[in-house]
Amino acid sequence: MNLEFNYPWVLLLLPLILIPFVRNDRQTLSYSWLHLLPRDLLGSLVGLSLKVAAAGAIAALVVGLAGIQRSEVAVERVGHGAQIVILLDRSRSMDETFNQGRVNHDPSKVFNEEQQREIKGKVARKLLVDFVSKRPQDMFGLVGFSTYPMRVLEFTQKQEVIQAAIRAGDVGRGLSETDIARGLFEAITYFDNHPYTGSRIVLLVSDGGARIDLATREKLATHIKRNRVGIYWIYLRSVHSPGLFGDLDSAVGNIDSSPEIALHSFFSGVKTPYQAYEAENSNALQRAIDDVNRLENLPMTFNEIVPRRDLSWECYLVASVLLLLLLATKMAEVRSWS
Repeated sequence: MNLEFNYPWVLLLLPLILIPFVRNDRQTLSYSWLHLLPRDLLGSLVGLSLKVAAAGAIAALVVGLAGIQRSEVAVERVGHGAQIVILLDRSRSMDETFNQGRVNHDPSKVFNEEQQREIKGKVARKLLVDFVSKRPQDMFGLVGFSTYPMRVLEFTQKQEVIQAAIRAGDVGRGLSETDIARGLFEAITYFDNHPYTGSRIVLLVSDGGARIDLATREKLATHIKRNRVGIYWIYLRSVHSPGLFGDLDSAVGNIDSSPEIALHSFFSGVKTPYQAYEAENSNALQRAIDDVNRLENLPMTFNEIVPRRDLSWECYLVASVLLLLLLATKMAEVRSWS
């Protein structure tokens, strides 16, 4: 156990524990010959015990005043699950509804009034909170991105912290520009300098794609393969988007004209586990998250950081018990004299 002190100079008072052993305030009686008195072994032991108790009370008070605390420690845990970094799009388009401005050319798709009012970002955060709550064994990190990525939450298993971090994104409006490449780099760096001990996932939730230049693609691919990260992309289909699985030879589905298909093509070409899900409403998004929830449940070893803990109150508790013992003994002695 690693111990620290907020006020280590207070420990200079520890020699005060010798006071009970050098001070003798008991009343003395005179005898003509001390050998006439029988040896009181029990009384000697009781007296020594009271002195030790008094010394212990002083020591506990001094250590408590010094602000003793246990420093943070890394504890190894073993479980089943995955290390998941949620990469959540925070651009302005995520504040739009699923069907805002969309012309529905497919008569088989009928969007009811409630679905037309659904805001992509709000629905995504709500379902992600539910997804996290169903996987208490996993470790989650969170990155929000638009123009620049923001590390919102480092890896943790604390459900209330993870869910609060996801809900916190529902504040204000996002920026108009999106840089998915920077967000991906930031998410993948979560696994840097960590031994591979189980499933690693970047869960990208976004309504847009990106045309990434060759140098950046090579750098991203190298980083993904080195860290052995699987990619899951829940694509919230944007206005007039051709989708991810259209005909690449068609004009609207051409990689050069569709950032979504360009990014999907890049992920497909990286030698890493990759799954893409296309969601046009909250029901489709729920099915995609349920599918991800059934995957990636392998054995996992990880280190959990246990935060520092204040131990002062425990010292004060020990001192209080010892002082009450001494007080009770003193009261019994007074009664016996009276």
